[in-house]
Formats: sequence, structure tokens, C-alpha cells
Amino acid sequence: MKKTDQPAGPPAEFLARMRDLLPPDEFAAFVTSFERPPRTGLRVNTLKISVADFTSIAPFSLAPIGDWEPAGFFVDGDARPGLHPYHDAGLYYLQEPSAMVAAALLAPLPGETILDLAAAPGGKATHLAALMANPPATSALSALRRGLNADGLLVANDVHAGRARLLADNLARWGAINVLVANDEPERLAAAFGSAFDRILVDAPCSGEGMLRRGEPVEWSRAIVTACARRQRDILTHVPNLVKPGGRLLYSTCTFAPEENEQVIADFLAAEPDFATIDPVRREGFERGRPEWTDIPPDAAAPLSRAVRLWPHRFPGEGHFLALMERQNQAGVSRPALYRPQPPAREELRLWREFNAATLTLDLPEERLHARNGRLYLLPGGAIDFGRLRTVRYGLLLGEMRPGRFHPSHELALTLRAEDATAAIDWPTDDPRLAAYLSGADEPFTGANGWVLITVDGFGLGWGKAAGGRLKNHYPHFLRRDKGRVLPGSPDV
Repeated sequence: MKKTDQPAGPPAEFLARMRDLLPPDEFAAFVTSFERPPRTGLRVNTLKISVADFTSIAPFSLAPIGDWEPAGFFVDGDARPGLHPYHDAGLYYLQEPSAMVAAALLAPLPGETILDLAAAPGGKATHLAALMANPPATSALSALRRGLNADGLLVANDVHAGRARLLADNLARWGAINVLVANDEPERLAAAFGSAFDRILVDAPCSGEGMLRRGEPVEWSRAIVTACARRQRDILTHVPNLVKPGGRLLYSTCTFAPEENEQVIADFLAAEPDFATIDPVRREGFERGRPEWTDIPPDAAAPLSRAVRLWPHRFPGEGHFLALMERQNQAGVSRPALYRPQPPAREELRLWREFNAATLTLDLPEERLHARNGRLYLLPGGAIDFGRLRTVRYGLLLGEMRPGRFHPSHELALTLRAEDATAAIDWPTDDPRLAAYLSGADEPFTGANGWVLITVDGFGLGWGKAAGGRLKNHYPHFLRRDKGRVLPGSPDV
């Protein structure tokens, strides 16, 4: 099935099933929602820019999605925000509006340790990272400067290696530095960390019924629903061992099927008496769970009604289910060991210091520098030991050691603003030199030799290196423009 501008018709068997579940008037409204074209959602990156500042420079018309997410907007008209240079600079993430509710309900706080268990491609993980920021984006601080003031840690995991790499790329573009990106199984995370997490998001793999209206390539059958429910229960088996006493767990799906939603939660609560559902603040369109669609007795159904269902005929988005829970048992706290960095060797440290003094206007804490396989990282302030977990990224990749020099990473450029660099070239979005840079072209240059930060309206985009009157283009080859390119992971649920 190819995604088109018009919603694809849902499978007849699926509609028959929904007709059995919903009252006639609600089913009619539900079916009518499939006739409306989906809208593009955009969430402002408050690690880099305030919402007010972004809306003042936004190159397309925006409409707020709701008071529950101040950074969320609809993009009106025929704009293609995935092709705009602001997207390359990580000023926003394209995300289905219903998907923005998950992080808003989990509501992580600065200084907390958070786990996004099935995080790829990264929409909800980038949202969590933004909410954990301290201070919020009310002043013109770069993502790097803001991240240096934050003590919390986000662990973003995905079991599939390719998706975990995509997750790491999207978090890098976002400018999130206090992040561990892992690629491992839930039981191995539980063995490595224990009950280390204040809040956990389980955005479970599901049958994707909520995406049918968007024309997404979703294969649906009752057998797939049953298989997904079985997999979801297996994933949740290991999650209680990761939640701190008093910590919170949010389970979410983008499907309507009660077998994958209320029934999974009912089975989880029956197996885990330490957990209880929480009734979140009800915003417009936040419908309650449907315990009557499960096989549990009516007198045990109240906890399921505290869940949130988002319907396309009642909410400005697609289908989602969310259940917020809290671990009430106060015993069994695990305090994982802090990660012990490998300091750079003397020559590596010398090269880094030379680069830092010549190129940057801020000093990074050297006690957080971590050298591994010729690369230099900046670890989060509260980095914890991950044991033998498969990891893709820990903290911020600063760059690589080359013979006699330090080569900065693209990820570092994406955390900076023009004022963070001793030499920066700032182009507006309509400057033809910016378009040439994004396509990989070199430019004439009359300044001093050395590394130059390339920015768009002040926001870091990449590096160039000046030598002999030319600015050598160091924009990554895999990101360079071609016709119709849209960045990976966009839009995202």
C-alpha cells in the first residue's frame, strides 16, 4: 500500500469489527473520519528555540494542536516542512499529533532517569528529551549549553539494529546530549539497570489500526492483532523490574484493538499488584478506556476506564491508546553504578584542547570526556553503567582523532549556535549559498584557515574547513540534498 494524499479505505473485516464494538452513531462518525485527509503535525524543538521565537520565524502557516502540547502545531497548506533547512538544523520534528500525547502524559522532569523502551524512530524520545531540559528554552542558549546544565539521563532503546541507528541519528539532529541509545532486549536492560528509572515509556509494537486513515502500509488481520497482543504481554513481563518505587510507567499503542489495549493492561495489573493506573488530566478529546471490551469482571473494570483513548472522530489526530501507571511498592530500589569514562590519552587531550581553543567559545568539562576507538565523547553528567548492553551512542560524539588533528562530528555542529563558535558563517534560508552547501558544494572564503561552523539563521547545521581561500564542505554525504529528499523518521508516530 502506498501512502497518498487521500486516506486509503480500511479493510472491510476491520470495519465490521469496529461496527460490533461502537454504538451506531459513533461508528458512523468513526467511518466518516476516514474521508478527511490527514494533516501534518510539527513539534518545535525547545532544546534549541522557544515556541514563541519559532513561530515568529516559521516559514509556513501553523495552527496549535491543543493546550496539552504548547510546542505542537498543524502545518497548514501545501508546505513540505521535511525539505526545509530548519528541519536539517533540528528546529522541529514532524510527528502525528496523537503521538505527542505520550510524552505529555508521562511528563518527565529535569534530573530524572527515563527509559523509552521501544523508541525508534525517535519522535517520542525527542519529545522526552525536550521536556527533561533545564532551563527551558526561554533564552537563546544552544542545545549544548542547555544540556550541560541538565543532570537527567534518557535511555532510548530499540531491539532492531537498523532502527536503533536511525533513532540515534534523530536524537543527534535534535541536539540531545544526555542520552544513551541502546540496541538490546528488555530482559537485558532489566539485568543491567535494575529499578533505576523514574519513568518508563513502552510504546509497544502493535497492529497499527490507528494509522490506517493515513494510508500507511499496514497489513491487518485478526491473527495479527492476536500476535501483537502476545508480544506486548511478553515485553511488559520485564518492565516492572526497571521501575523505581513510586515511578511511573506509560503503555501506549497506535491501535484501537481492545486485545492490545485494555486487555493487555488488565493482564498486567493482575500479574503486577504493585502497579495501579492513574487517571490523568482530561483534555478535550481524551476519551476513557473501554473496560466493557475485555473479559474481566465489571467490579474490576474501574482501573481500565482511567486509560486514554484518542479517536480520529473526537481528537485532532489518529488513533492512540495510553495507560499511565505507578509502582506503589516502596521496596527494591536499585542504584546502578556510575559509568567510569576512559579519559583521552595525553596526545588526544592535547588535540582536543587545541580544537576547543581555536573553534569553540565554551569549555566542556574534561572529567566527562570519554575516549573510545579513536573517538571522543562527552558523557552525560549522571552517566550510569550499562554493563554489557549493546549500545549505539552514549552522550555526544564530539569527533574523531586523526593523525595530528581533531576532526569534529556533525553531531557537535547540531548542538551549537553561531555564538558558540569562533568562526561561523550564517546564511538565511533563501540564500543560494545555503542550498549549495546542503548539496555538498565548496565555497570561496577569505577568512582565516580552520574549522568554520555553518549555521542557518544562527542554528548549527554543519562544518566547513577553510584553507587556501576555499571553504571545504564537510556536510555528511548521506544527508546531502537531492530532488525530493525528506529526512528519515519524518513524519513519525
